Amino acid sequence: EYNHAMYGLIRQAGARRVLMIGLGGGTLATMLDRAGLEVVAVEIDPAIVELARSYFAMPDAIEIHVGDGARFLARETRKFDAIVLDAYSGAEMPAHLLTPAFFARVKAHLAPGGIALLNLIVFDDDDPLPHEIGSRMKTAWRNVRLLDRPEWVERNAILMAGRVKDLKRPHVLMKPRRRAKAIAAALKTMQFRPVLDRGL
Repeated sequence: EYNHAMYGLIRQAGARRVLMIGLGGGTLATMLDRAGLEVVAVEIDPAIVELARSYFAMPDAIEIHVGDGARFLARETRKFDAIVLDAYSGAEMPAHLLTPAFFARVKAHLAPGGIALLNLIVFDDDDPLPHEIGSRMKTAWRNVRLLDRPEWVERNAILMAGRVKDLKRPHVLMKPRRRAKAIAAALKTMQFRPVLDRGL
């Protein structure tokens, strides 16, 4: 469901060119490509890229770079309407992709009016992680919001920054082949929560 949530937010924002740091199974990249968006993805593990192409039918047309997301941004000159951070290694995202310096670099690669989206695994309602990372994002952006599923354990939440003030809770825009009703129901449970200042 978080892929559909991110897809809905990106479409609301009117993005045309999207950078993904972290590919996963390639589901979100495929959805965006099918909608006619230009997708660039950076994935550190070449085996993940092969899996996405071979087993999840990710289109060959999607531009893929194998390597570290921070190093990619250090040499990349293009700007993007949306940048998605979903670069998990096991249960955690690499620490260097969660620093104020990295978020400043992400912001520098956003086109005017662009948005940054960060997928987080949140343990429960008392988990401080989204607030800690949200506080770091606030060093780069004025507007930072948290879209979450309160009362669920070990869930995906989305931190967003940039031109996100008017974004609304997403709903299913591209009907999936499986679990369509369950995904639609899950999106309805998502709520915007305040990002509490927890320092750096």
